[in-house]
Amino acid sequence: MQQVHLGKGLKNDLWISDEIEAPDPDILPEIPGYHVLVRPVSVKSTTKSGIFIPDSTKEDMAYLTTVGRVVAVGNLAYKDETKFPLGPWCSVGDYVCYGKHAGQKLFYKSVRLILLFDDQVILKVEDAKDLDPTFNLTKGSV
Repeated sequence: MQQVHLGKGLKNDLWISDEIEAPDPDILPEIPGYHVLVRPVSVKSTTKSGIFIPDSTKEDMAYLTTVGRVVAVGNLAYKDETKFPLGPWCSVGDYVCYGKHAGQKLFYKSVRLILLFDDQVILKVEDAKDLDPTFNLTKGSV
């Protein structure tokens, strides 16, 4: 299968929205065990040129993105000192990256969430807009 060249793809700051679609629920579900609850970043409603993005496409983009904000951490997450000798990989409020097909996707009080295991967090970043989803290895070797 041939890899598609994404040289003209959208950078995160062109499709990630600073707006929150729905406020975080006042009461979050209890997160059991080794889980981390993440809210995927919001997607803008229009493109740079003003074209409206359909809700179904926005939902797909939000779930297919691999960046979100941690909203809750389970009571046993990051407690295994042999697995996490340097302590927790993330905490509530951090922006994290996770695998594209990782976690259980769900809706809770009209808010899109992803329930991950603590070891499925692969990267912590200061700002979700700093990541470039269009990076691929076809632009040259390292």
